[in-house]
Order: sequence, then structure tokens, then C-alpha cells
Amino acid sequence: MENLNLSKHKTFYSIGLSYKKADAGVRGKFSLDSKSKANALLQAKECGLDSLIITSTCNRTEVYGYAEHPFQLIQLICENSNGTVEEFQKVGFVFKNQEAINHLFRVGTGLDSQILGDFEIIGQIKTSFEESRALGLINAFMDRLINMVIQTSKRIKNETEISSGATSVSFAAVQYIIRNIDNIGNKNILLFGTGEIGRNTCENLVKHTKNEQITLINRTKSTAEILAGKLNLVVKDYSDLHHELQKADVLVVATGAQNPTIDKAILNLKKPLLILDLSIPKNVHLNVQDLEYVTLIHMDHLSQMTDDTLERRKQHIPAAEAIIEDMKLELNIWMNGRKFAPTIHALKAKLNDIVAGELTFQRKKLSNFDEEQAELISSRIIQKITNHFANHLKDENTSVDESIDFIEKVFQIGFATPPIKKTSKAEEKYKITLS
Repeated sequence: MENLNLSKHKTFYSIGLSYKKADAGVRGKFSLDSKSKANALLQAKECGLDSLIITSTCNRTEVYGYAEHPFQLIQLICENSNGTVEEFQKVGFVFKNQEAINHLFRVGTGLDSQILGDFEIIGQIKTSFEESRALGLINAFMDRLINMVIQTSKRIKNETEISSGATSVSFAAVQYIIRNIDNIGNKNILLFGTGEIGRNTCENLVKHTKNEQITLINRTKSTAEILAGKLNLVVKDYSDLHHELQKADVLVVATGAQNPTIDKAILNLKKPLLILDLSIPKNVHLNVQDLEYVTLIHMDHLSQMTDDTLERRKQHIPAAEAIIEDMKLELNIWMNGRKFAPTIHALKAKLNDIVAGELTFQRKKLSNFDEEQAELISSRIIQKITNHFANHLKDENTSVDESIDFIEKVFQIGFATPPIKKTSKAEEKYKITLS
């Protein structure tokens, strides 16, 4: 798949940063909340970036889409977050064309997750896809690509055991609590924040701890009440947070705020408190560690935990990768069809022009010229010729780009050449030293 320029004059990129090179603090700077993400999409549309999606999770902030230069996508993230281009330069990556597609498949199928086989990311990709589509930011290629990634994720989940044991950050948090808190079924657990990771953690707490003393607090109480209603839990007002903190044995923070929501000033503890911060940016101030009774664990620590479940999952990586290759081949076949379609249409138009010229000549030359019969025969010959070329281009052993070039030269089919874009000083300065 040498050329992915389905979006005229632009290249398909995957750019971003993840847990692999950026710690939680850096990831926090580049994280995009729902408002920032919406602004970034609108900005993309205004700048003529006509097909892209943006994902921002606890483990990564990434953009997949078309641009004339990757700097446009890097700038899009930096201008809508607290990160800078200089910081991105140190920890970010830029992939293009086939490498970008490979990366998206690995992310969407849990192979690139901080915890191997964590499939929560595919739900976030689906959400990002719908957000972009609502703004008209999805072209035919992006639509097919994202749907193929979703199908691949389903196949891997159903056909392999790479997700066995339901391990995710939220599951790892619950496992940590169970292993480190004695008699967890009788302890007071406070969950602050009921976004996606908060909801998943809450469901795992109920399922694995059998604890009936879990209290939920969220800035928007109605959101917590919906979750509490499903799981038969207690909901308290945000104004009760200080009081509930004093009662808690375990505090799980997943608020998704841009600044810390918990610090030592609001903790007046007289007994041990285990705090798990599952937020990006970090929502628990590090100064809580100054307090004698506090143990603070961040999600990056949880993600480093390995157990037998994860070791068993690694055995299924080859099977998952084989499914990815199978689905990428299907995408490649579709891509090649999309790629050569304009050439086949142009070839057909060229042949029609040749026929029209010849029919005009014969019409003048022959007094008994049968125009209807001539047009019928000509049309059938043109269709047979174009079918031969199309079948050649569909063959998996065909070099599509070389064949397209040959056809266009032989039949003198011309397509407009894009103007050469002058590189800006900013683009020149950051011209891809990233990997």
C-alpha cells in the first residue's frame, strides 16, 4: 500500500504520545478533555484538515488523519492542551501511511495497551470516530479503516484468549486493593468521579470485593445516581466529600479534572487510607504523601503489575497479529480498488473519445453508416478492454502504482499535479526527527 492519498495532496499520519515514552505528568499536559477535543476538531475543520479522529485517554493522546505535513497535527494537539511542541519533540511519534495504519490496528486491538489485551481503547476510538463523523470529518478511507479496526478488535476478542481475565487498569486497581487491604468486604470504599474509568472500576469493585459499603461522589450527582442505581450503591453530594474522606479506608479518584481535586489540606486522617489515582492528569496532589496514614498509588504503577494472566496473554499475540494481517490484506484490496478507480474511469473516457472521433470520421465517409450498430459494438469493446485492465490491477501480484503510471503514460491520461507547498520556518525547525 505505497500511496494512501485518497485525500487530495495529503498524506495519512498517526501522531501522538503514549505511556511508552511519556510519564503520567507529561501525558497530563497533552490530555484533552471533551471541550478541548471538540475545539480541536472544529479547528481542524477550519484549517482544511478534512479527515481525522482524535483520541485522548489516560494512556495516550493521538491523532489519526490526513495532513500536508505532520506539524499541522502536532500543532493541533499543542494548541488545545498544555503541552508544547518542544515537549512533544522529546516524547512524541510520527508514523505515516502503512506505519500509521499498523499503529492504529495495534492500538485498537489492545496489543499496544499499557496492559496487554485491554480492550477499553476500542470504545474510545468508536466515540472519537462518531465525534468526527458528526462534524463531517470522515472520508471514505477513514470510514473503512476505523470500521476494519473495530471488526479486527471483535475477531481478536472472540477468536483468541488475549483478553482472558478481563485485565485493564480498572481491573488492576481492584486487584491491588484486594491484595493489599485485609477484609476488604467490610471496608469503606469511596469512589470519587464516575467517568468511564470510574464506572469500570466501580463495576469491578462490586463484582470482585462483594463490598456493600461503596460510596459514590461526582460533581454532577445525577451521573453518579445512574451508576448507583444499577449497582445498588450509595451516592453522596459533592459537598459531603470532606466528611466521607474521613470515613474511607480506600479512596479511588477518577475525576478527569485538569488540576488536583484531592490534596493534604482536605485530609484530616486518624486511620490508614489507600488512595488510587486513576486520572490523567493526576488528580491527587503528591503532597498527600506527607501525611503519615496515606498510601498513594498511581495508575502507572498498577500498569506495571504482571501476573499469570498477563503471561498467558502473551502466548496469544501471534494469533492476534495473524488476524490483523488478514484484515489489513482485506483493507489493502479495497484500497487498491479505490486507488485505480480514477485511472479506469479516465481510461474509459479516453477510449470513448477515441471512438467518438473514429465514428465521426466513418459517419462522413460511409453513406450507409449504421450508427446504432457501431456505437453498440464500440461500447462492448471499450467495456472488455477496461475490464481487462481492471482485472490486471486487482491481481495481488500486480504493482498497482507502477501499472497505473504505465496506463496513464500510454493513453496520455493526465491528472493535475499539486502545487509545491513552501515549508514554513516552524515546520522546518521541527522537521521530523521523531520516531
